[in-house]
Amino acid sequence: MGFLAANKIEFEECDIAANEANRKWMRENIPEESRPATGNPLPPQIFNEDKYCGNYEAFFDAREDNAVYAFLGLTAPPGSKEAEAQAKKAQQ
Repeated sequence: MGFLAANKIEFEECDIAANEANRKWMRENIPEESRPATGNPLPPQIFNEDKYCGNYEAFFDAREDNAVYAFLGLTAPPGSKEAEAQAKKAQQ
């Protein structure tokens, strides 16, 4: 959450421990191929509105690859490392 706030990416934290409706929604909206073989998916799980983006490990990998905006389904702001990397790829 600190990373999102520092980069001025709006987000809403949903408590699944104290809110059964949030827990149920999270479990129902994680795609079958992203669910663990046994048990329930563990938080945090990341969504952009109703679109499932991934779990914390996938978010961490996106951070390491300077691809957080793509991971979240957002357009990288001009001048960001991610936007510069995308521009380089487009030129190749």
